[in-house]
Amino acid sequence: MTASNPTSVSASEAVSASEPESTAAALATAANDSTSAANTNPAPAFDSATFRNVLGHFPTGVTVITAMGPDGPAGLAVGSFASVSLEPPLVMFCPGNQSSSWPSIKAAGVFCANVLADDQKDVCSTFASKAPDKFANVSWTTQCTGSPVLDGAEAWIDCEIIQAIEAGDHWVVLGKVLALDAAAGKTPLLFYRGGYGCYKELGAE
Repeated sequence: MTASNPTSVSASEAVSASEPESTAAALATAANDSTSAANTNPAPAFDSATFRNVLGHFPTGVTVITAMGPDGPAGLAVGSFASVSLEPPLVMFCPGNQSSSWPSIKAAGVFCANVLADDQKDVCSTFASKAPDKFANVSWTTQCTGSPVLDGAEAWIDCEIIQAIEAGDHWVVLGKVLALDAAAGKTPLLFYRGGYGCYKELGAE
C-alpha cells in the first residue's frame, strides 16, 4: 500500500486536510489558543509533579502504536489514544516530541494502534523502553497498512496519518481509520496512578 506523507505543522501554522478538514482545523485552533494562552498568562500555581499526579487519577487504556519505518518496524507505548470522529472515522494519539520512534512512524505515513490486553504488561514495558529492537521477542502480522499488528492484542486499528500538530512537549497525531478489528474474550490492560490493572465489570463475581 502506498500512503501519502503526513502533513506536520507547528501550533502557529495554518491547518488544512481533505475529508476531516473541520476536525483538523479545530485541533489546530485549540493548539494555537493553548500556545497563545501559555505565552500571555501567568505561570500556573502548580508544578509538573502535581500536574502529573492529578492527571494520573484518570485511568486510561494502553496502546502500542506501530508502523513499518524506513529502517524496519517501529513502535511506542502510549496512554493518550482516543476516538475523535465517527464520520469520517478518526482517531488520535500523542507521542512525546523526544520520542525516538515517532519520526519513523511519521515517515511511514500510516500506523496501527494496538490495544493491549491485560496479559500484555510485559509488551507495554518493552515498547515504553529504549530497547534497540522492541520487536525481538514479539510476534506480529500485518493488515492493510503494513504496520505491525501485535499478536494477542485486544484490538487493532490501521490508520493513515492525516495531520500532526505540535502541542507543548507532545504531538497531536490525527489518523483516518482504514481497517480495524477486535478479539473476542479479551479484556484491556489499564493504567492508573502509575500502575497497571485490568477491567472488572461492576457487580461481576
